[in-house]
Amino acid sequence: MGNPKAFLSIPRQEAGYRPIHDRINDFSEVEQTLNTSDRKQQASRCMDCGVPFCHWACPLGNRPPEFQDAMYRGKWEMAYQILAQTNDFPEFTGRICPALCEKACVLKLSIDAPVTIREDEAAVIEAAFREGYIRPRSYKRNGKKVAIIGSGPAGLAAANQLNQRGYTVTVFEKLEYIGGLLRFGIPNFKLSKPIIDRRIRIMEQEGITFSPQTEVDLNHLPEGFDAYCICTGAPQARDLDIPGRELKGIHFAMEMLAQQNRIVMGQTPSREDRISAKGKHVLVIGGGDTGSDCIGTSNRQQAASVTQIEIMPQPPVGYNPATPWPQWPQVLRTSSSHEEGCIRRWSLVSNRFIGKNGHVSGVEVEEVEWISSTDGGRPTMRPTGKKEIIKADLVLLAMGFLKPEHPQLPANAFLAGDAATGASLVVKCIAGGRKAAEDIDRYLSQSTK
Repeated sequence: MGNPKAFLSIPRQEAGYRPIHDRINDFSEVEQTLNTSDRKQQASRCMDCGVPFCHWACPLGNRPPEFQDAMYRGKWEMAYQILAQTNDFPEFTGRICPALCEKACVLKLSIDAPVTIREDEAAVIEAAFREGYIRPRSYKRNGKKVAIIGSGPAGLAAANQLNQRGYTVTVFEKLEYIGGLLRFGIPNFKLSKPIIDRRIRIMEQEGITFSPQTEVDLNHLPEGFDAYCICTGAPQARDLDIPGRELKGIHFAMEMLAQQNRIVMGQTPSREDRISAKGKHVLVIGGGDTGSDCIGTSNRQQAASVTQIEIMPQPPVGYNPATPWPQWPQVLRTSSSHEEGCIRRWSLVSNRFIGKNGHVSGVEVEEVEWISSTDGGRPTMRPTGKKEIIKADLVLLAMGFLKPEHPQLPANAFLAGDAATGASLVVKCIAGGRKAAEDIDRYLSQSTK
């Protein structure tokens, strides 16, 4: 450690966001960066704990004490090498990860001021690209071929790891661009798409073949491959089967988010297909990250108002005694999109959609109470009878995704990412892709003995 007492004298400093009046007028990334000096100071706050809970909490097993010590000492290339050993794509996780590592940081648990691990991670990888530490490499081929079905974070991680092990890798993607969830599910104001393109170019130069606009039937996997990695995600969104669902103006969140990302990339949807919040009263049903992304997108499309409702009760601010560490803290989170303007409400269930001339005009909601279970099980929901109508001429359903079902797969086909677990975090998908690559390598190595 360069400065074992830095945490006592240097407060946590986040880079923060661009001013609201500026950022809501474009889809550029909202998060700012610190200068190199301040970033090194933030890295110095890491205490290099004897038992690093940050390392334990990270699905990838990243080693924050080590790469942050290298940062503090100005050894940026070493910091990158340490980070790259466990994380294929720090440029993604450094931007959009909820930072499980920080929730486990001793400084979080003791003084609620964790080390800025996620931001430090992003700084390391950007320095690596900027200084030329990342260069395409050549790998000796072992004569075996692997097909990756799906190009989201799990598919890209599996492809990267298998390529480095010498396999000839082809990535199949049914959509027109590579990236999956990263490309179409995450708004540009959180993850700029040139960041994805930059990484794809390197992977292509290292020998990986990408085949977009190629849909693969899992019942008839493409021939000529020794193994397959199924990384098709969890594409089926949860629906809301209540009266009035057939009305126009009700969309799954991903319909809007994917379309807006395509517009930013230069595509122009037809007038009939365009989902626009401009001048509309928008209701987002669902209180998670996807719902938050809908809020930010709606504000940038100049919505008249945005309301977000959640069926669960409002969590406490700061600390929740019901979810102590090492559980994930169920506390109130305010995203950059929330800051840009919306009404947030909790403990509301949707009863029916109300329409006018075939188009949605409102949603009848009802307050609910949550009754704790006496045996420690799940709480039960009880309607209160308190009903009201929320005005809305655009409704976005952001209630999560169903765990996908798959046909019977052959022994040489492996599942990874959301396709295996159901909807999860990008960092967990990358970890799943890396694990699948290990399993495939082990399987093919044993099959040749």
